[in-house]
Amino acid sequence: MAPTLVDLTHQVTTAMPVYPGDPAVLLEPALTTATAGVNVLAVHLGSQSGTHVDAPYHVDVTWPTLDGLPLERFTGPAVVADLRGLEPRAEVTAEQLAPALELAGEGTVLLLATGWARHWGTDAYLAHPSLTARAAEAIVAAGVRTVGVDALSVDPTPDPGPGDPAVAALLADLTDEHDQPAAEEPTLAAHRVLLGAPGGGVIAENLTDLRPLLAAQEAGRAVEVSLFPLRLVAADGAPVRAVARLG
Repeated sequence: MAPTLVDLTHQVTTAMPVYPGDPAVLLEPALTTATAGVNVLAVHLGSQSGTHVDAPYHVDVTWPTLDGLPLERFTGPAVVADLRGLEPRAEVTAEQLAPALELAGEGTVLLLATGWARHWGTDAYLAHPSLTARAAEAIVAAGVRTVGVDALSVDPTPDPGPGDPAVAALLADLTDEHDQPAAEEPTLAAHRVLLGAPGGGVIAENLTDLRPLLAAQEAGRAVEVSLFPLRLVAADGAPVRAVARLG
């Protein structure tokens, strides 16, 4: 069977989904053939927009930036962990990853197939499964330094609350200020374990549908993944064109 390339990248569009609080994405013409003889697009986005990778610097200013990591961190043979069927905000345990980790090791890209890419562009996308700290530790102990997921994050994404300001105001009026819990900051425990691995780790997030890769793996075909980012200087991460090659 001839090798097949599979695009694992979400399209970059104006107002596309982003992590709560991240910069909004805006694409607009900077030059046009009508006025300048050429078309040039102005692109406004964050380092974590769309399908992207995180560098260790994302969670610790003393850890390596994106340009300080070897290119080998962004490509390699892949093992896909089948985590489909989990409930919203479910925790992914080390035990659930054990079958995949038996096949993984140094130089392997571990892909977490939660099936959550199907919720892209909806509120449900924020309620994705996430890794426990112990599961992240098991990944690092297996020698894996690159992890990808078809969801917004490997850690839980905080609930941003009601999107309608009127609903938010109504709820605030109905709740006594002394009864309101303090806002919880995300701990990013899995990020810290994976990115803080010896030599520096990489996390790819917002991958698209991983089912073709699971099918290829089950059929015994080799799966390789490339996650090369934009060459941003001193960056915490960058968008990527994620592509899988099925042998």
